[in-house]
Amino acid sequence: MLLSLESGTRSMHTYWVRLNAVFFYGLNVLLGLAVMTWLSCLQQDLGFGDYPQPVIHKIKMNDLLSLRSHGGVDRALLSFDLAADLRPAFHWNLKQLFVFVLAEYESESNKLNQVILWDKIVETEEDAQMATDNAYIKYALVDQGNELRNTTVNLYVVWDHMPVTGRLFMNRGKGSPFELPPSYR
Repeated sequence: MLLSLESGTRSMHTYWVRLNAVFFYGLNVLLGLAVMTWLSCLQQDLGFGDYPQPVIHKIKMNDLLSLRSHGGVDRALLSFDLAADLRPAFHWNLKQLFVFVLAEYESESNKLNQVILWDKIVETEEDAQMATDNAYIKYALVDQGNELRNTTVNLYVVWDHMPVTGRLFMNRGKGSPFELPPSYR
């Protein structure tokens, strides 16, 4: 009687051990495939080799709509022109790009100020070729104080790579400076 109980327990234990081994073997295979996927696109992502790179043809401030003090902080509203070809950033491991226009400037209070003015999620290679003139910003250029007047602001196009698997990273194009006026309008 004792012998039959032990053999029944042993076979049940073996069944769960085998199921556990198959499950975790499958997870290890998936991990290995994910790492190989990431490594296969790493050279293109880092810009090594003969891979074409995304190009920012134009990013510039078009028109300053207003510069005002709003509740003790300076706030600027503006429009911009953008022409960019981000299609070379796409490959089979890229799910989407998060593209945004970044305003960067120095003030007396802060050495580096960065404000996102406009953004877009690009999911297809066709949408990665962008050309827009006189586009209005989605988010106002707001300073923490009242230090925007007579300030040089650089506009950048930044794209954040969101791969299917692998590391997240950002690239940015060259800046386009413009000067804000010395008085409110």
